[in-house]
Amino acid sequence: MSNHQSSASTLPFTNNPKRTLVIVKRLGFILLLFFLLAGLWRLVINQSSAQDLKQRTEAGLQRSVIAVHSKQGESTHKLVLPASLRGNSETQLFSRSNGYLKAWYKTLGDHVKQGELLALIDVPELEHELTQARAARAQIKARLELASSTLQRWTQLKETDGAPLQEFDEKRSTVLQAQADMASAEANIKRLENLNNYRRIVAPFSGVITRRAVDIGSLITTGNQELFALTQIDPLRLTVWVPQIYANEVKIGQEVTVNLTESPEKAATAYIEHIAGALDPVNRTRQIEVKLPNPDGKLLPGSYVELSIKVEGKTSPLLVPANVLVINQEGARIVVVDNKNRVAFHPVKLGRDFGREVEIVEGIEPQDVLVASPSDLLVEGETVTVVVAKEKEKPESKPKDTIQKKVKNPEKTAEKHKGTSINSNLYLISKMPQLGCHSFERRNPVS
Repeated sequence: MSNHQSSASTLPFTNNPKRTLVIVKRLGFILLLFFLLAGLWRLVINQSSAQDLKQRTEAGLQRSVIAVHSKQGESTHKLVLPASLRGNSETQLFSRSNGYLKAWYKTLGDHVKQGELLALIDVPELEHELTQARAARAQIKARLELASSTLQRWTQLKETDGAPLQEFDEKRSTVLQAQADMASAEANIKRLENLNNYRRIVAPFSGVITRRAVDIGSLITTGNQELFALTQIDPLRLTVWVPQIYANEVKIGQEVTVNLTESPEKAATAYIEHIAGALDPVNRTRQIEVKLPNPDGKLLPGSYVELSIKVEGKTSPLLVPANVLVINQEGARIVVVDNKNRVAFHPVKLGRDFGREVEIVEGIEPQDVLVASPSDLLVEGETVTVVVAKEKEKPESKPKDTIQKKVKNPEKTAEKHKGTSINSNLYLISKMPQLGCHSFERRNPVS
């Protein structure tokens, strides 16, 4: 029975072998097509995975940089230079005569006018020499008068041919010698009178006595000992040295501002009076003198001040964060990212340094994307990922909460702090969240 059924089941294949071959071919073709499609699908998946892996690998290897932008600076800025106030005229007074100080008439802080007597020096031997010179002049004058009258008589005798020519010439020579002696005596007296005038110490100009170094009875020597120091306080002068980069930006008559350190809110206006015609080869600066009116005399010579000069720049500089600079043996450079995210190192010319920000005079454009804190591994032309830096928002200041709390069990608290200065039972607790602590303020107990 079983043999009959198996024969029956295989009968169609045995009876029609062509149909069986067709079915087998179709099944083989379907299987082949399936395997081809599966292989192709697998190949596509592998290529896609490889491409994705390559992109992820390249993205992982690509560096990220923080991008910042520059800000427009001011074309006009203030050049602040240190200076010291000086008098318009300052001098030290010395003596031209040796002697003793007889009297002084002006002292420290006194205002004097030009030609006013400040002190008097006693020189007795000079007075004696002057008296002797005047007596010698009187003798020479008498001799000159006698010689002149004698010459007049001999002149009359010569006209009548009654006088020898030799004797007449001798009389005339005697008159000439007497005249020369008189001139010498007059010059000597003039010299002694000038020396006698040097006994009087007078003010060469109007000003204020800033120092007196002698007293009555002091021995005075010629040119070796200072007597007084005199300063003219209106107007005052300032001398400053302008760096070479700004040397051509200052002009005569330009207005400047003078700020005192002790009162910065009170600024005075001054003007540039003189400018040096060359730079100092040692420090490469240009000297300028500023004239400062001081009619009320409140500004004191010798004070430290700061001079502000407005300098007009030829171009408007750019302000960049200080951390974008790359400074090495090649100089100052800034890393810039172009529109294809490729980095480039631009050499720049620096201006003023404000600490967190630096002026860039030339080398970059306002639209350039700059790299903050660039890595040392960055190279020219490298492709990077740009991350834009966000500005931090300033936190709003919260008002301080003041809460009053009573201490529980004031009797126990008083016993606990017995012998100390804490006797109250009421405290003010001021919460300060921004500091993370509390401060306690003692109050007197409520009666």
